[in-house]
Amino acid sequence: MKFLGMGVPELVIILVVVLLIFGPKNLPKLGSAIGKTVKGLRDGMNSKDEEPEVEEVVEEVVEEPKAAPKKKVVKKVVAASDDAATE
Repeated sequence: MKFLGMGVPELVIILVVVLLIFGPKNLPKLGSAIGKTVKGLRDGMNSKDEEPEVEEVVEEVVEEPKAAPKKKVVKKVVAASDDAATE
């Protein structure tokens, strides 16, 4: 009996290695996870015939108006002359 090109001895060796790696306590969890994965893949392959729902995403670009340049305020400082300061 051949499965994926492998005979019974090869499959037994693979199962023993998996048992050694994961342990007997985790094998049911591993089997359940593999089963769910295979079921999901089959459902995905079968839903290929259905047309998938497509959402159209529209992006609107809004440019903010440029801020008016700030006006510079220049203050004149008049230095007091030495003559006025001594009086």
